Amino acid sequence: MESLVKRRHDQASSREEDGFGGQPRRVANLAMVPNLRQNSTSLCRSRRPQCLFSSCEKVENLSSWIPDNIKKKECIYFVESSKLSDAGKVVCECGYPREKHLEEATWPHTFQGQEWDPKKHVREMPTDAFGDIVFTGLGQKAGKYVRLSQDTPSSLIYQLMTQQWGLDAPNLLISVTGGAKDFNMKPRLKSVFRRGLLKVAQTSGAWVITGGSHTGVMKQVGEAVRQLSGSFCEKEVVTIGIATWGALHNRESLIHPMGGFPAEYIMDEGGQGNLTCLDSNHSHFILVDDGTHGRYGVEIPLRTNLEKFISQQTKEKGGVAIKIPIVCVVLEGGPGTLNTIYNAITNGTPCVVVEGSGRVADVIAQVAGLPISEITISLIQQKLSLFFQGMFETFTESKIVEWTKKIQDIVRRRQLLTVFREGKDGQQDVDVAILQALLKASRSLDHFGHENWDHQLKLAVAWNRVDIAQSEIFTDERQWKPSELYPMMVAALITNKPEFVKLFLENGVQLKEFISQATLFYLYQNLEPTCLFHCKLDKVLAGEPERLDPSVLLQHVAQVLRELLGDSTQPLYSRPRSSNRQRLLPVPSVKISVQRVSRQSLYKRSSGQATFTIDPVRDLLIWAIVQNRRELAEIIWAQSQDCIAAALACSKILKELSKEEEDTDSLEEMLALADEYEQRAIGVFTECYRKDEERAQKLLVRVSEAWGRTTCLQLALEAKDMKFVSHGGIQAYLTKVWWGQLGVDNGLWRVVLCMLFFPLLYTGLVSFRNRGQQAEGGLARVRAFFSAPVVVFHINILSYFAFLCLFAYVLMVDFQPQPSGCESLIYVWLFSLVCEELRQLFYDPDGSGLRKAMLVYFSDFWNKLDVCAILLFIAGLTCRLVPSLLYTGRIILSLDFTMFCLRLMHIFTISKTLGPKIIIVKRMMKDVFFFLFLLAVWVVSFGVAKQAILIHNERRVEWIFRGAVYHSYLIIFGQLPTYIDGVNFRPDQCSPNGTDPYKPKCPEIDQARQEPVFPEWLTVLLLCLYLLFANILLLNLYTFQQVQERTDQIWKFQRHDLIEEYQSRPPAPPPFILLSHLHLFIKRVVLKIPAKRHKQFSKLPETRAEGACAAGCDKLPACKGHQALSTHAQTPGQPRDSAVSSCRVDTMVRLLETARLKQSGAVEQRLASLEEQVAQTATALHWIVKALRDSGFGSEDVPTLAPQKASLDSGSKAEDPGDAYHVNARHLLYPSCSVLRFPVPNEKVPWEVRVTVAALPPAVSVGDATSPLPSSALEPLSRISYNVVDGPLDRRSFHGVYAVRDGLPLNPMGRTGLRGRGDLSYFGPNHTLQPVITRWRRSLDGAICRKNVKKMLEVLVVKRGPSEHWMLPGGSREPGEMLPRKLKQVLRREFWSSFESLLTQGMEVYKGYMDDPRNTDNAWIETVAVSIHFPDQSDVELKRLNSEGLRTHLCFRSICTGMAIRWQVVDERISLCDNHKVILQKVAALFGAYY
Repeated sequence: MESLVKRRHDQASSREEDGFGGQPRRVANLAMVPNLRQNSTSLCRSRRPQCLFSSCEKVENLSSWIPDNIKKKECIYFVESSKLSDAGKVVCECGYPREKHLEEATWPHTFQGQEWDPKKHVREMPTDAFGDIVFTGLGQKAGKYVRLSQDTPSSLIYQLMTQQWGLDAPNLLISVTGGAKDFNMKPRLKSVFRRGLLKVAQTSGAWVITGGSHTGVMKQVGEAVRQLSGSFCEKEVVTIGIATWGALHNRESLIHPMGGFPAEYIMDEGGQGNLTCLDSNHSHFILVDDGTHGRYGVEIPLRTNLEKFISQQTKEKGGVAIKIPIVCVVLEGGPGTLNTIYNAITNGTPCVVVEGSGRVADVIAQVAGLPISEITISLIQQKLSLFFQGMFETFTESKIVEWTKKIQDIVRRRQLLTVFREGKDGQQDVDVAILQALLKASRSLDHFGHENWDHQLKLAVAWNRVDIAQSEIFTDERQWKPSELYPMMVAALITNKPEFVKLFLENGVQLKEFISQATLFYLYQNLEPTCLFHCKLDKVLAGEPERLDPSVLLQHVAQVLRELLGDSTQPLYSRPRSSNRQRLLPVPSVKISVQRVSRQSLYKRSSGQATFTIDPVRDLLIWAIVQNRRELAEIIWAQSQDCIAAALACSKILKELSKEEEDTDSLEEMLALADEYEQRAIGVFTECYRKDEERAQKLLVRVSEAWGRTTCLQLALEAKDMKFVSHGGIQAYLTKVWWGQLGVDNGLWRVVLCMLFFPLLYTGLVSFRNRGQQAEGGLARVRAFFSAPVVVFHINILSYFAFLCLFAYVLMVDFQPQPSGCESLIYVWLFSLVCEELRQLFYDPDGSGLRKAMLVYFSDFWNKLDVCAILLFIAGLTCRLVPSLLYTGRIILSLDFTMFCLRLMHIFTISKTLGPKIIIVKRMMKDVFFFLFLLAVWVVSFGVAKQAILIHNERRVEWIFRGAVYHSYLIIFGQLPTYIDGVNFRPDQCSPNGTDPYKPKCPEIDQARQEPVFPEWLTVLLLCLYLLFANILLLNLYTFQQVQERTDQIWKFQRHDLIEEYQSRPPAPPPFILLSHLHLFIKRVVLKIPAKRHKQFSKLPETRAEGACAAGCDKLPACKGHQALSTHAQTPGQPRDSAVSSCRVDTMVRLLETARLKQSGAVEQRLASLEEQVAQTATALHWIVKALRDSGFGSEDVPTLAPQKASLDSGSKAEDPGDAYHVNARHLLYPSCSVLRFPVPNEKVPWEVRVTVAALPPAVSVGDATSPLPSSALEPLSRISYNVVDGPLDRRSFHGVYAVRDGLPLNPMGRTGLRGRGDLSYFGPNHTLQPVITRWRRSLDGAICRKNVKKMLEVLVVKRGPSEHWMLPGGSREPGEMLPRKLKQVLRREFWSSFESLLTQGMEVYKGYMDDPRNTDNAWIETVAVSIHFPDQSDVELKRLNSEGLRTHLCFRSICTGMAIRWQVVDERISLCDNHKVILQKVAALFGAYY
């Protein structure tokens, strides 16, 4: 596996590459993602979104960058215009008055006397209008604006928007065009348009580009955005207005040389005159300046170039790169809008026309469904008169002809034209129409079928529109292979698009096949930078090298996961061995694309390659959970086989991550998600328990290999999932463990009797679960009885009570200066307790180390209490052995007895009655300490105030404490001071001077009357307030009902710990437990027998068959929500060998499936054989027809080769009837120059149709000059002989005799809109030869590839320079030569002669007219297509062609000739010229091959 972690500076250059490809072995581009290994501090800091710059720094950055890079235009030469301004002022030819010019523009100038020329008299200078724009009085969010020159490069504008303005690159570009003036739309249509436009912009992350003014279609878009802002939607729609600076009203308020932050703009529609105002609802404005005032349309070229530049950019996200698609949305509009639509369609941009919006949109919508032959001049004239009532009189005849031609060309490319009709054709909203238009247009692209569908899927994923993918892509028309969906699956995972993940899973993606080591490595490279797991992983990776092996990264991932899951689990990914580490080779920066790359090569797994993980679904689930992706994790969890363990592990991970989460919202989300997965585990276990109680209980302790060899019960305990543990089924299992091999229906009194007198075991007083043990006798029954945890527990209780009684007897009766026998027995007894505690302390069941074992031991409160009691006993014993400290030792031992008594509370927690009450007391005692802090505030405040008021200058510290704290505390319990209110004051109860140590000092009194003088009302008031608040605190400390809510769950959860403790405890009670400790010491220390790894409740018997049976229970398919239903679980009445039966059924199903495949394969072979025979028959018939024709029989008429149109769907459709005229030869723009043809509609094509003189196009010869031919140039034409062989040139046509008018030949197919010979070599027919060199496409084993049963062909194609299309290696020939010039450039010279012989032996598949864009009225191309097919891969000529004829040329000569060569698979999406595709289709039909 080759993978490479590149640093950030490597990624910048890789993004600029426009290459395509895929990641090796199911990994997308690894170099295109942010490097995971950043600085730890910066990474953790990045978990909270922080601005890179402060607001002031951003302003300073813009203020310096924009003037240095963005320019405006200023007139530098004032030339007085003959026209006056609207205010009657003298203005320059640029439209500005004199005071708006620079001072130098009015000086005597070097341009004096010259006419004003914008190219000379307007210059660029730093812009003075940019910053934030705020519309006065509207209170909306500030937008961005900039004034820039019309010559500003599109790349610089794009840099401004993405880097300086901070816009994210769009997933889609929506160019809204139409009427520039206000127009009326039906209210419902207006609402549908606004809603749909905003929906597609929001869901797809699109940019909406308009003209930016507050009129017409721009106003409609702005009002739509305003409705969105009023709905408090968080996602802002990026609306970019590109307007003309010189046509903007109140633009002076935007001029700020250092930037306006903000600039206030006033919308004054009433005073705008011929100018226009900006629309306040756009977010960004690009104001195009050409140095003039009042001229509209200046922004059109810049907008066109900018849109084209953006559409050529590649956006990479989630390992998938797509070129940003663009769509044009048309509302209403006039002549300018028609030109925009025509240019968009010509450039391959799909257009959505909204019917019902008016004018041009309605004209096109009315005729879009008609055949081309029915779109006539009269029909267009009729539609124009209907929809252009106000300005129809201004349309001239030539204008109507031009409109007809353009509309025909627009409608002809139906795959790029979508008409939105409200409520029709299943369209409910504009957003669906826009996205469907883009997909329909992508289907017409010249890609192979798979790559084309792949491109459509990329668009749907980028837009996050799963509804479009379901309705348009995942149809019966296309059968997706799972491997073809893997790259999109990676992108959907990384970009968090769960609906697409679900869709891919429904369409065949298997996670077990999808997840590989490299894929998982790539996913962890693309963790969310703000997630906590990313920060933790980065800290672990701090010391690793830059080039990181995937297995090393996954090892560190396993390390972090073990910290989250607990040490009871084993590492999920094993540590790689040094010998098994793969060598790291540089991986080139590649992008997944729709060109040239086979996706099958990206996701291949070697048959002998061992899997790196035992559960790929688990790996993907963890990846989603650590990023707190709720919906994605839910979908993946539904695919899990070990779903209970998976849910509990997710709960544990989320709870651990929440402990370190600082953000409150994220913390609450994590805890809520953790609780949700706990409920899912409960739901699945409940269903399993309902189906089969025994299997469900075995499932709890079945070791899960996928989750680190732990159990479901252990995961639940680690996660503290009390609801799960308190489930009735789990409690029943714990009860079963508690009773061991005894029956759970035994009464406790029976157990106690057998404990006290074990011979009763043989009387059948107690029953056993296993009937075999019930029948057994002797030591087996005794061993089974005394090893039961319930018996061990009660024996230890009796032993502990005996210890406490003996301890109490010694303390109260037999505590002598010299230890007595009873006291010595206590010492032995305590020593056994110390040994047991040491055993528990050093007990390491999971092999996690001594330190971890000690941490686990001291995490238990009762263990801490035991240690304190033992240490206190040792301290008391030490003092007791010293004669002078005998009494002190007795006091310490008496206190220690109290601590040993408290230990009884832990023992009684097993009781269902006392257990919850003990938990209540424990929780209330904890909460008391928090309330005592609040209570102390009242106690001290009242006590100090009381002491200060009553007592004067008390200096005895102990009495100060008594008066300020102690007496105040006693007042809470009703012991009120008798003198506080002065009623019960007695002088003999106090000391006047404070000299009596046994009496308090008297309060302030009148010495004469011996009465208190302190303010009694104040002390009484303070006492009342104090008692009130103190009792409020105590009464609201906790009510019993509040504590009772969860005590039952807590008791059931803690019950497990006690059961496990006594299940693993030696049966003998203290002090006899010393024998067990001695046995353990000899076994571990003396005999060196290692301890076995701990298995939870390992004493519960479980055979291998039972384990498999339990495993089958957890393989119930996980349902959504909290339930997991299954019809495959074994019911209690089913036999024990159901697993074997299930295995047999699966085997039988596989055999039947294999038989079906074999049968279908046989049918395919028979069909292929029949097809081959039919192809041979067709070849023979073709040979017979050719022989008869050469002998003079048959017709010589040759059919016209009309271009094949791209169909709307993937299947081919017939041409429109009556549209058989040449189409490419009538394109308005002649190729390779700026010459425009005269528009010729279909009905004006035939020469028989008369055309007015005004409609005749000028004669142009592009080959000689781009100007009309002078009359002198026509004289040599009289020497040309047409329809004959004229010297070395054959001027005869395959279509018979053609007409000659005024010495010029006439194109036999009709008018083209351009006279002369254009870019062709000769007047009249220009003959070419097109050799079609084909071979069968073969697999690696040499078998012929098939598709839809048909064989697949490969054709040899060439491409010259930057041309977008591949071509057949043919063309024009030199006079007297047989090989075309292009073919000579491809072949080596020594191969020319042999190829000429191949041409003579080839089969002619077509001969006739070619509809070429270079054709004119007087010069055209006619071709002969010859098929040269190599049926056998061992053909000598084919081998020679590949080795000698092409390969050497491909390596050397292509460098100097600029040509590329390759074998291309024949497909209807093949990237060839239209004419060549038709020829290739005929060749495929000739051989019966797939097309």
